Amino acid sequence: MTNEQEKQLLKSQQGELDAALMYRALAAVAQDARDAAVFRRLAADEARHAKVFESLTQSVMIPKKKLSLLVPLLYRTLGRRRVYAVIADQEQDAAKNYEALAADFPAVKEVQADEVRHGNMVAALLEF
Repeated sequence: MTNEQEKQLLKSQQGELDAALMYRALAAVAQDARDAAVFRRLAADEARHAKVFESLTQSVMIPKKKLSLLVPLLYRTLGRRRVYAVIADQEQDAAKNYEALAADFPAVKEVQADEVRHGNMVAALLEF
C-alpha cells in the first residue's frame, strides 16, 4: 500500500463512520417512516463499510459529529427535497471516488457498488 492509498483509505474510513452517524441522526428526525427506515438501513451499511476500511488500514477511528448535527438542522430548515438531493449526489460521488481504490483493493468494490445503490435509494425517496 502506498502512502497516498493509505491516506485515501483513512479518509474513506472516516467518511463512512461520519455518514453512519449522520444517517442515524437523520432517521431520528425524518418525518416520514419510510424515509427513517431507509436511513437506518444506510447507517448500518455505512458502519459496515467503515469496518471494511478498518480492516485495510488497521486503524480504529471514531466518527466526527459535524454532519450528524448539521444535516438534521438542514433537513428542518431547508426541507427534505433539498437535503435528499444533495445526499443522493454525494453518495454517487463517493462511488466515483472509490474507483481507484477498488482497482487495488477488491473489498472496496462492494462498498463502491453500495454507494451507487445508496444514491439511488435516497433519490427514490424524492419520487414520493
